Amino acid sequence: MKVTSFVLALVLAGPAVAQVCDEARVDIRGDFGTARFGVEIADDDAERAKGLMFRESLPSGQGMLFVYDAPRVASFWMKNTLIPLDMIFVGPDGVVDTVHANAVPGDLTPIRGGDDILAVLEIRGGLAGAIGIEAGAEMRHPAFGDEAAWPCAAQ
Repeated sequence: MKVTSFVLALVLAGPAVAQVCDEARVDIRGDFGTARFGVEIADDDAERAKGLMFRESLPSGQGMLFVYDAPRVASFWMKNTLIPLDMIFVGPDGVVDTVHANAVPGDLTPIRGGDDILAVLEIRGGLAGAIGIEAGAEMRHPAFGDEAAWPCAAQ
């Protein structure tokens, strides 16, 4: 997959500048540098059930963040989903546990993300690999609280 110039602008060479966290975005850092995505939040049963179903496209700088009330076993499927997605499963400390790349549109096979998952970020299929997002990367978002590996408060 070719990385667009927009996506390249999301990946920074050095550490992210400390900023106030915003519910409408996530920052991810790892060996690749940092990436930022604007996100819609799915934090109740109805929003999580619908997710990104029936969407015909997803811009490369956008995603959906599924947030649970407490860590849980997380499993997704692609029923009524029209576009391939990367699913980034994140523990309560904000550390990426699992990345499932290019989930197949319409596939009903469960995609298991882990046992202790607090949030799942869905982004355009193939993008996590193009950027270099993998297990061990750290996500910053208010959902992870002050004890996160990369908390919202300046370090």
